[in-house]
Amino acid sequence: MAKIAVAKFRLGQVVRHRGSAFRGVVFDIDPEFANTEEFYQSIPIAARPSKDQPFYHLLAENAESQYVAYVCEQNLLPDLTGEPVRHPQLANMFDQDEAGSYRWRARMMN
Repeated sequence: MAKIAVAKFRLGQVVRHRGSAFRGVVFDIDPEFANTEEFYQSIPIAARPSKDQPFYHLLAENAESQYVAYVCEQNLLPDLTGEPVRHPQLANMFDQDEAGSYRWRARMMN
C-alpha cells in the first residue's frame, strides 16, 4: 500500500523558499509531483527533489516581480514576517482578515 503524504502547509499560508529569495501564498497543493517531465528535468540534478512529496502552487513574489511558482515541500518554510504579499492575483482568490491571514475567497454561485 502506498504511503499518502500529508501536506505541511495549508491553502492561504504564506511561505518562503528555503534557498531562493522569494515568498508566496499557497493556492493549490499536489500530494506528489504533478507537473511535466520536462519541468522536472529542467531542475539541476543536484537540486532535483523527490517526486513523492507534496508540491505547492504559489502566488509568488521576489524583490523584482510577481509570478506563479511550483515548489516541493522540502524547499519551503513558513514565512513569519507578517508582511503582506503583493501578488496581483491574490485578491481574486483570497480575502485577508484583520490578523493578516489569507482565507480562501467564497465564490458566488449562480
